[in-house]
Amino acid sequence: MKEHISLPKFTKFQIFVHLAALMPLAWLVFDYLTDNLTFNPIQAATFRTGRYAVILLVLSLACTPINTIFGFRQAIKVRRALGLYAFMYASIHFLIFLGIDYRFDLRLIFEEIVGKRYIIAGFSAGLLLLPLAITSTKGWMKRLGIRWKQLHKLAYLAGLLAVAHYIWVVKSDYRIPLAVGVIVVLLLVARIPKVRKYLANLSAKNKMKALLSKRGGLLDVFNFRRDNQQESSVYNSNDLES
Repeated sequence: MKEHISLPKFTKFQIFVHLAALMPLAWLVFDYLTDNLTFNPIQAATFRTGRYAVILLVLSLACTPINTIFGFRQAIKVRRALGLYAFMYASIHFLIFLGIDYRFDLRLIFEEIVGKRYIIAGFSAGLLLLPLAITSTKGWMKRLGIRWKQLHKLAYLAGLLAVAHYIWVVKSDYRIPLAVGVIVVLLLVARIPKVRKYLANLSAKNKMKALLSKRGGLLDVFNFRRDNQQESSVYNSNDLES
């Protein structure tokens, strides 16, 4: 008797997120194959993979507040994937720097790391993402228990270090990295228990007002409260931060 293998089911939004996260990599490969990576292809590839890593990391951190404030539950389903894609681009970023740019010359790499603060910040952010990627599975969640949530809060520190790395690399036009930094700080503020509770209550009140304005409002409010309680219990037991 053949064993039935069940394939994971993805929503349309999840499929969109996966395709959107992979598109920059496909674009980078295409530009490389068509000799369209500017006059300095190594630098262009390094900058682009680093930028994609930062953007995806920030998007993964934004998933929980988006669900809390707007009730968009689909954001929770793509949070882990976004974090892993951020780690993937960060890994490619490091491989280009270590392997292609410095050809794994440990002496030159050490001199570069010690001498430049932006490399120290970027290297530290990458090291923080490594254990988060390794322990992102449900098996590790069960093994680590409450320590898992504490560990994955390091994603915010990795985000701040990545932004600092981005700012120091740019050197001139700081507008985009500073905007990203402000977003990370706001996401950190949203994690403060009182702020988080306030945002959740505000979102719940707005939803109940909208439901009461419709026909059958009381029944809708009852269903909303029931669904909200179930979601909170699931969320509290599976709070993935990266």
